[in-house]
Amino acid sequence: MTTELEHMIAGELYNAADPQLSAMRDRAHALCEDYNRSVEADVQLRSRIQSALLPHMGANGYIAGPVYLDYGDFVTIGEDFYANFDLTILDVCPVAIGNKVMFGPHTSIVTPIHPMRWQERNIRKAADGSDFDYEYGAPITIGDNCWLATNVTVTGGVTIGEGCVIGAGSVVTHDIPANSFAAGVPCKVIRPITEDDAMPMPHRVPER
Repeated sequence: MTTELEHMIAGELYNAADPQLSAMRDRAHALCEDYNRSVEADVQLRSRIQSALLPHMGANGYIAGPVYLDYGDFVTIGEDFYANFDLTILDVCPVAIGNKVMFGPHTSIVTPIHPMRWQERNIRKAADGSDFDYEYGAPITIGDNCWLATNVTVTGGVTIGEGCVIGAGSVVTHDIPANSFAAGVPCKVIRPITEDDAMPMPHRVPER
């Protein structure tokens, strides 16, 4: 028999009140609370919590906190990830984030989707008297070297190509091709990012 977890990851309608899923969310939410209560100076504690919450995260990842995740187990993040304050990832479907990706404050990565009609969306009553609902989701992919500015929301089913910049306040509902500057609600490509955007870099800090 296919489990509700398997239905969820496949992007099919699933029972969000399933006991296995509820237990997994409870664990992730508790880890988020632990992380959000910790202080940045306690690097070892934060590292332990972060590893438990995001087991598929590459080296040199930094999350300022607070952070809010549904599961964490279904998020894959590359190396050198940076997230500013107030990161939300709702990973009812897989979320794949590449290397050297940066998120501004209040970034939301949300894979869940609810039925359009209330007849399918509203809370239902199970035979045992408990409440449940059906929802589904779609995966999100963000390529290497992307920067999502403050207050960006990415919705389920979206792929953002490598090297993109997403402008502040954008709601990304459709795929964005690689090396694009895109912004707006809904987010649209403004122009490609080219060599004309190169900036003269200072050399005050020695580099390897």
